[in-house]
Parts: sequence; C-alpha cells; structure tokens
Amino acid sequence: MNQRLQELHEKTLNLTESSGVYLMKNQQGEIIYIGKAKNLHRRVSSYFRLNAEHSPKVEKMLSHVDDYDFIVTDSEYEALLLECSLIKQHKPHYNILLKDDKGYCYIKVSKEDYPRITVEQEKTSGGEYIGTYTSHFTAKAAVEEVNAVFGLPDCRRKFPQSFGKARPCLNYSIKRCIGLCRGKISKQEYQERIKQAVQYLKSGSQDSVMRLQKEMQQAAEELNFEKAAILRDRIRAIERAAASQNILDNAFQQADVIALADNQDKVCISVLIYRNGKLQDKYSFTFREQAEENILEAFLIEFYQERDIPEKILLEKELAEPELITKLFSEKFSSSVKLVIPKRGTGLELVHLAKRNALETIAVQEKRTGKELLAVEALGKLLGLSKVPKYIEAYDISNLASEVMVAGMVVFENGRPCKKAYKRFQLNQPEQNDYACMQEVIRRRLAHLQDKEDEYFSRVPDLILLDGGKGHVNAVFPVVQELCPQIPLFGMVKDSRHRTRAIATGNREIQISGEAFFLITRIQDEVHRYSVAYMHKKHKQESFHSELLAISGVGEKTIQKLMQYFKTKDQLRQAEIQDLQKAGIPRKTAENIFFYLNPEKKGEENSCV
Repeated sequence: MNQRLQELHEKTLNLTESSGVYLMKNQQGEIIYIGKAKNLHRRVSSYFRLNAEHSPKVEKMLSHVDDYDFIVTDSEYEALLLECSLIKQHKPHYNILLKDDKGYCYIKVSKEDYPRITVEQEKTSGGEYIGTYTSHFTAKAAVEEVNAVFGLPDCRRKFPQSFGKARPCLNYSIKRCIGLCRGKISKQEYQERIKQAVQYLKSGSQDSVMRLQKEMQQAAEELNFEKAAILRDRIRAIERAAASQNILDNAFQQADVIALADNQDKVCISVLIYRNGKLQDKYSFTFREQAEENILEAFLIEFYQERDIPEKILLEKELAEPELITKLFSEKFSSSVKLVIPKRGTGLELVHLAKRNALETIAVQEKRTGKELLAVEALGKLLGLSKVPKYIEAYDISNLASEVMVAGMVVFENGRPCKKAYKRFQLNQPEQNDYACMQEVIRRRLAHLQDKEDEYFSRVPDLILLDGGKGHVNAVFPVVQELCPQIPLFGMVKDSRHRTRAIATGNREIQISGEAFFLITRIQDEVHRYSVAYMHKKHKQESFHSELLAISGVGEKTIQKLMQYFKTKDQLRQAEIQDLQKAGIPRKTAENIFFYLNPEKKGEENSCV
C-alpha cells in the first residue's frame, strides 16, 4: 500500500469544489495521470479514501502517486478541453485510452434530405466530416451543444418517413428541438439550419452571431418579422451557450493571465496560459514574501526568460515600473507586448479565475479553504493594512450590572477560529464601565507579549478587533500605543438588531461587504458567544459561592479549600462526609455542608438513629 495516500487524503480535505483538472505525479515529479472533474474535492478525495474499492488500473496508478496538482476552471466543459490539451502535451502513462489514436473521432454531417449531425469513430462514405477530435467526449459535447442551439433532432426517427406519425417528444416541448417530426418545416429551411450549424462548429460562436445579426437585420428591413424573430432567438441561444462555456468565446486569443495570492508567510503566483482563445495550461509558484520587494516584477522577468511571450499579459494590479518591463519584453521578443489591468468584462473574469487558482493552491498548503484566505485578504485591503491580518484577536465585554464583569478573547488564524488561543478575563472594575473594562483587558493582554511560556499570548496579533464602536476604539487606542503601537486597532459595530453593520476607526465607520463582511460577522458572533458563556458561568459560581456562605461554619477559607479539592460543583455535591473531611474540613462543618447539599439524606440519617 502507498504510504503517501493518508497524507494526500489530508491535503485534499480543503480542496475546492469547483470544476477543474487534476494531475497525478510520481516521486520524480512526472505527470502519470490527468483527469477532469465537475467537483475537484469530491473526485480527487475519492482516490485517497481509506478502504476505497478501485479497479486494478486505478490501484496500480495510485501505488505510484506521490503528489498531485490541479487547475481550477470555470466549467466542466472547459475542464474537458483542458484535459485533452494536457494529455496531448504530457502523454501520461495511465491515460491510455485518450492517448491512443483509436480514441480519435469526427463530427459527421450526414448526406441525406434531412441531414443529422452526429459523432463517428471513423470516416465512412456519404457525408461531411469535421475534425479530427482527440476525445470522443469533446466531440460529443460539441454535437450536443450545436443540436440544442439550432434545435436539431437527436432522436432515432427517420425523415421524411416519420412526418406526422407520432407526437413530438419532450425536446420539442422544452424548446430544444424544432419538431421536425411534425412535418411543418420545409426541406430548404431545415438545410439552411444545418448550414448555419456547420458554420457554428467550424468558426465558433462569435462569427455565427455576427452573421446571424446581419441576416436578422436584412429580414427586418424586408418586413419578414417572423424570420427575424427566429434569428433573434437563435442568436440568444448561441450567446447563452457561449456564456456557459467562455473558453469558446474568449476575447483574449493569445494571452497569459497572472494573479497573486498573499498569505503573509508566503505568496503564490498563478499563471493561466490562453492560446487561440482556449485555456491550455496553468503554472503555480509559491515564494516566501520577503524574497523580493517587488515580487511580481521579478517573477515576470524570470518567467519569460525561457518562454515565448503572448500578445497580452493580464495582471490584477499595476506594476511599480510597467514601462521598463514593457520595454524589456519588446526588445527581447522584437514585438509589442501589452500589460493589461482589466477593470471589467471578460478580462476581469479571467484575472479572478487566476486569483482563485492561486488562493486554492495556498489553501491546500495551509489546510484552509480558498474562501477563508480570500476573506482575510479582502479584510486587510479594506482596512488599508500593510500586510494580510493572518492572526486576529477580538474582544468583548460581558457583564451582569456590576455583579459579574468578564471579558472574552477569541483568535482567528487564516480566517478560522483557533480555539487553543482563546482567553477569558475576570475584571476588577469597581463599577460597570465598558470603556474602562476594555482598557483593562487590552493592558493585561499586551503585558503578556513577553511571556515566552505561552505560545499564543507571546504572539503579536496582526489585528485587534473590539466589539464596539468609535468610543471603544478611542478609549483603548492610548493603551495600544503605549504597549505595542504597531498593532492595528478597529471596532466592530452592530445595528439595533445586534447584527454586524460596519468597522469603526477612531473617527469614522467603514462599510463592509462580500467575504470580509462574512468574516467579521463570524468573528463578532464568536467573541460575543464566548464572553456571554463565561459571564453565565461566573454568575452561577458567584451564586453558589453565596449559597455556601449561608451554611453554619462555612467562611471564605472553607470555600477556598473546597474549590481547590473539588474541581467542580458536581464533584462537591457528590462528595460524602468523609470526602469533605479529606479536604481539611472539620467533622461538624462537613456534616453541615453534606446535609445542606443533600437535604433528602438528612431524613435517612434520623430514621437510622
């Protein structure tokens, strides 16, 4: 059995549920298998589950797997095309079926009065063939799409023999077929549809839309509004198909898309390679942040040392010196290169996709999810912090008038609660005062920064959040400036319904949305829950403490002995008289305590006497 499978299973726990391609690698880093998945997490984790039943081929492949990589895509169809491209490029040992020439196939347009568009394994006489396709699944997907867009029949009925002999099938009812079987469509009209469908397969959606738009405009000018309406619906169908499979209709035909994910300790740069409008490959590189001051510029220069450069490079943000980089590339490759920072449209969507790939790569390494890391990064940008707030501490005060006053501290690391680092504070204020209580808590906490025995208290947080508004921030700010001025300080503001509303600075509020909003809401809810739970616990302890003082012979020192010997109230209630004496309590006082806590047993003693 491969000893690496358990480690790979743990690595896969936080893998994205998006569609994409996964690449299995051996100990030498060679790609030995490439597959596609509608859900990467579900598919890849299925390989590494304990006691999973696999076919002999899969078992043999897994015995050589040492690691895996993945590429996130926007759709399963995009993953399918990318899988074929990568298999052709890398020729993995265990992708026998897709590598074999026998797997090649064609799209056939039959030669008959009412032609059909189908997938065929080999060329035979009688018809027009489009291809070769390296994958049967790719060709099948293309045929299913073109039949749906143009409403072509995919049933087994023969035409014109079947005209009017049976009711139209479900595809006609849901408008996926024009209902040729009704016999109400002329041969000329149907063949015109076939012609347009073939042009769509050969030239793609963009050219088809332009051509149909011209025909629709001409039909409208000729007052043939019925034909114009049909063409309009066909254009919409093509646009819907292209929108769900943007790999086929990409405005950036020759482009590299580069985005960066920063997790403070490390930086991941993801590069998506688009050629002829199709996603062909992905590269991901992880660096320590301190390696380069301007890491993106250094990466671009290094990355294109041994690689051809495309017409455009899409980036998520401006470079420090874009003119120098552009000049360097233009001279090296003797052609103009555009560095593009898209603000909207397809370009921005591609940058977001590259960003997701970079985030998911770090997420797997950090055993986190991409959404958690995205939320932390978004929060850092929202607050204008110089680095990503990887380690966040949040505080809340909870009190019952001035009777019980406590505070809770929760910690979120990489967007997830770190419960080992949680702390509780019993406050020493003479009266209820939230501002004074918060000052006391932060002073006591920051005083422990030099406490090397506590790995969490000795850690300097990247961000402190207070459950409160501008008043709390202004009250605590001098304490932070005195003890550790480099720590950013903000407040978490709630609305009248106790729901997260905004982030507070000392003089204004910052509105939050998206992933940062959900993270702040989680933090605020968690610190409130933790502090309130501690307040209720202390209140019960205080009530029990007062209750014990009412027992004859019991004072503060006696209670202290009891609490040290019996760790919980339940242990004290279950103790016998002899057990109480072992805690250093005199016999008479022990009897008083025992019968006070167990009044039902006092009657039992009297009956025995």
